[in-house]
Amino acid sequence: MNFNNADFDRAFGVSAQLPPCDKEEIVFAGRSNVGKSSLLNKLFGRKNLARVSSVPGKTITINFYNVDGFRFVDLPGYGYAKVSKAERDRFAELMEGYFADSRKISLVVLLIDMRRKPTADDITMISFLQKNNIEFITVLTKADKLNKTQFKERLEAAPAEIGAECDIIPFSALKGYGIEEIKRAIQNHLEK
Repeated sequence: MNFNNADFDRAFGVSAQLPPCDKEEIVFAGRSNVGKSSLLNKLFGRKNLARVSSVPGKTITINFYNVDGFRFVDLPGYGYAKVSKAERDRFAELMEGYFADSRKISLVVLLIDMRRKPTADDITMISFLQKNNIEFITVLTKADKLNKTQFKERLEAAPAEIGAECDIIPFSALKGYGIEEIKRAIQNHLEK
């Protein structure tokens, strides 16, 4: 797969707008401000294809990208409290509508901030994926913000905290480590 062969397709703000699924989809999910856009830009070898913001909750739509014959899907971040109840309800409807639709979800790339234990929202997402037999890998973002001891401790604790059998890959958007492992995991999954 040529990850550099990527372009933005479309964005949708309500589930009724979602197009029918005609390609396998690789889905990116995680808490607000966990670094989904930064990861996508690293994967695509671009600086600004996915919009990056320092403000949590910036991705308020489901964004679709065409990538070398596949579709990558950037879901809105969950768990951000500083939006109105109506906006949180819209996010929930959008996410539920996406997963309830007959989509060809090949893999979910679940992003969790490596500096912290998975949140209740992260655990809910993991439970949802397991219950619905959706395969996923976990990417531990912001790994460069930990010293060597903290990094080792968090990496060792992650499998028990996540509580699911899946690939766990530390990643740094700043330093770029982990990106080749993430690409391999996606490619290996698509070749099954």
